[in-house]
Amino acid sequence: MRLALATILALTAAPVLAQTAAVPGAPVKARVAAGTYAVDANHTQVTWQLNHMGFSMLEGQLGASGGSITIDPAKPNATKVEVNFAIDQLSVTSAPFAGHLKSKDFFDAATYPTAKFVSTKVVATGDKATITGDLTLKGVTKPVVLQATFVGAGANPMNKKLNFGFRATTSIKRSDFNIGAYAPVVSDKVDLTINAAFAAQ
Repeated sequence: MRLALATILALTAAPVLAQTAAVPGAPVKARVAAGTYAVDANHTQVTWQLNHMGFSMLEGQLGASGGSITIDPAKPNATKVEVNFAIDQLSVTSAPFAGHLKSKDFFDAATYPTAKFVSTKVVATGDKATITGDLTLKGVTKPVVLQATFVGAGANPMNKKLNFGFRATTSIKRSDFNIGAYAPVVSDKVDLTINAAFAAQ
């Protein structure tokens, strides 16, 4: 009886496991057709992290508000990327703290509601790339260098259209962008992790 029950459970679970084991995306560059693709704002974000007074590490997020990538897998170094980020919709776990970050002490989101990254050079090696570009934050534009990794590509099962994405990291100094309040008590250095998704329209 126990053996029969175990067999039934295994058989009924098998289709579920098969569905969850297979994902539509994979790091196969050939799946990406040459062209220009829009940012998938629902699945693109920047996570920032800094040291808060030596007590703890503090994190928050910014979502994308638009942008695009022009890419040809046969010519990866010719890739062009532009992404806008919604500073006025930044996310942290405390509403009062979010309000403080949006104030003139930090981002001054009322005056500068968006930030922008525009690539100027791409050097690709396999599934990785060094992306140099200009970051505009609080009206100040400075060069930054992203270390990016191709995550994957494939047809989105929800709409059958091509989706693909990258993960990138970099570090900036708040003071370079006139957001240096309370430094160095609160770290001037900020580590950024960017998860960027793009989709065929």
